[in-house]
Amino acid sequence: MKILISAYSCEPGMGSEPDVGWNIVREAAKYNQVWVLTRLDESQDIIKAELARNPIPNLHFVYFTLPFWQDSRRWGQSGGMQLHYYLWQIQAYFVARRLHQKIGFDLSHHVTFVKYSHPSFLSLLPIPLIWGPVDGGEFAPISFWQDFSWNGKIDEIARRWDRWIGEQNPLVRLTAKKSAVVCSTTNDTAQRLYQMGASHVHILPESGLSAEDIKHLNQYEIANEPIVRFISMGKLLHWKGFHLGMRAFAQANLPNTEYWIVGDGPEWDQLQTLAGDLGIAKKVKFWGKLPREKALDLLRDCHVLVHPSLHDSGGWVCMEAMAAGRSVICLDLGGLAVQVTDATGFKIPADEPYQAVRDLAAAMIHLVQNPELRIAMGQAGRKLVNENYSWQVVGERLNQLYLEVANKKVGVKQCSLVST
Repeated sequence: MKILISAYSCEPGMGSEPDVGWNIVREAAKYNQVWVLTRLDESQDIIKAELARNPIPNLHFVYFTLPFWQDSRRWGQSGGMQLHYYLWQIQAYFVARRLHQKIGFDLSHHVTFVKYSHPSFLSLLPIPLIWGPVDGGEFAPISFWQDFSWNGKIDEIARRWDRWIGEQNPLVRLTAKKSAVVCSTTNDTAQRLYQMGASHVHILPESGLSAEDIKHLNQYEIANEPIVRFISMGKLLHWKGFHLGMRAFAQANLPNTEYWIVGDGPEWDQLQTLAGDLGIAKKVKFWGKLPREKALDLLRDCHVLVHPSLHDSGGWVCMEAMAAGRSVICLDLGGLAVQVTDATGFKIPADEPYQAVRDLAAAMIHLVQNPELRIAMGQAGRKLVNENYSWQVVGERLNQLYLEVANKKVGVKQCSLVST
């Protein structure tokens, strides 16, 4: 088939959304002729260098940027780039329309950015659109705001306001209604998409792991040491919930245990103060920000990943931990509620902070006292990742979705909400 993909953010080896864009277009080109609309910036040189090393004959890139605003990073990485992206999408429609008249695409696919509250102007083309994976419909439960700083509370209010405005945008609602299929990363976002008029929503993870990463992580052995180590990894933000993990660790009060925290961010000082206030400063080690390879080396020396995030839509770290054979303790929220299963870890309900801390602590105690359970969950995690979360598997399932959409031409009325 001839597939048109919009991937504003697309760059190999960058992680996050650029990595999502790159891996999806690469996998799609294994089965189809793929044309990719992406922005004209330094990513172009990186993509061309990668294709020179590893050619993909079916993959064609169309680079362009706004004639009056060429630097997408001007005016900031957040607000400025979001505005550039919105205007770039309008231009993308006219580029796509000309391409379609010349090539005749079977369908289009909007890949990045992934926020559900922004429209995709590819929906205006006379061909089926697959929209996503999209995310952003996840929010920290209000009862947990009591632990946030004023900046954190303002950030949560702004997040909710931004999503509400997006949901009222008629172009966003048009995108939801005209999409043959919307791929959502979480059930929270799926529910909002249905409310906006989407007819068919699939649950599809936005993230995946390469075959090389999975092979490497599968080789990790469980650390055979008398000290059981818990580890949390990620940017130290208020909504990442590291303070909940620390309070649970203190409440569990387990001998021969340590808690490692990898990452930095605005909550660094508050978390170090909290460790002192809880009386666990000697058992908690802050490693700061590390390169990915060194962070994964620390994961190898630990036994359990603690990831109590309050609104993660994806969560590479949970995939990496499961591939490494580590059991996971997380909150039953967002993308983690989809990724982690009862066989691979503990998904803790997030009703109230005191309840979440209590139940996180109980899970820690249970895993320390039952090493055979840690091993069983680790083995189940490896199996889950190998069968569901490699980019190869994601690509196979996406191609099957392409075939269903293209063969039916007008939507996928038999499709139901699915979850991997």
